[in-house]
Order: sequence, then C-alpha cells, then structure tokens
Amino acid sequence: MNFEQIHLHLNAYKKHHQITEAAEYLIRSFQLEHENFAGFGFREELSPNSLLLTAEGQLGKPQKVMIPRNLFEFDLSLVLNMIAHEMLHVRQKAPGNVVEDKNEREFQAYYEMLFHRVFPQIPEVSDYYKKFFGKKALEYYQRMGEGSELQQKYTVQKAEIEHLIYLL
Repeated sequence: MNFEQIHLHLNAYKKHHQITEAAEYLIRSFQLEHENFAGFGFREELSPNSLLLTAEGQLGKPQKVMIPRNLFEFDLSLVLNMIAHEMLHVRQKAPGNVVEDKNEREFQAYYEMLFHRVFPQIPEVSDYYKKFFGKKALEYYQRMGEGSELQQKYTVQKAEIEHLIYLL
C-alpha cells in the first residue's frame, strides 16, 4: 500500500474522529503488532507543535500506548516513527523479553528511529528529526553511566549515531 492510499484511509478515520482506530490501522499496515500490546488510549496534548506518545504498563505486563488526539495533525513519517518507537517499548516490556533499564530502552528505541533495524518498513524522517533523535539517543547513552557495562554494550551503535549526526 502506498502513502497516498494510507493518507486516504487516515483522512476517513479523522473525519469520523476515530483516532485510535486510525492508529490501529497503521500498526496493522506497517506490521508493528505484538502480543504484549494492550491497545491505544488518549493522553493530554502538549501543544499544537509538540508530539508525545508513551507506552504505559508494568514491566512484564501488557502495554497500552497513549497517544494525543492531534496525532494525525503531524507528518505521517514522524507519526509512524513515533508509533514504532512506542511499539518497540511494548516489545521491550514483554514477558521473557524485559529490558530493565529505562536508559537502555530509550537508547534502543531512538536508535531504531534512525536505522530501522527492527522495523525496516518504517519510513525515514527529515534530517532535522534524525539529528533530534540522534541527540536524544546520545543523551540516554550518557545516562547509562560513564564506562558502564551498558555503555560498552552499545559502543558500536553510539559510533553509528555519531557518524550519522556528523554526516547531517
């Protein structure tokens, strides 16, 4: 399915104020489903220019992805990357697959937004957002603790991120 068809479907959902249904349509269309996903719920909108999604639930338990009602007022590539970020958290918090450390979860999710290794079907975002996501990944890398085992585990990915930012 091409982006034009997806936009048509999303506009139909938006016209009928079916925001969670539109988000569910995207996770099906882009093969983001996971058995630990408990559905979508609504969160407070930050502002007309800001977008925040969260995966909520205890580690090892089903996760609900909270989205703002204005989710589809943003660029579709950005929206897809944000949803993929949260769907990675859904996987990271699944029983038998739990990534305990929040900094590691966030680093992995921002890395995914740049390189799409888990979800190769997700489109790239603009260079502006790549720089933003790269800087966020490096922030979480720093929070892992200087010289820690976690930092050592992600040395190669950190170098990839730094190289991408340098190229941009």
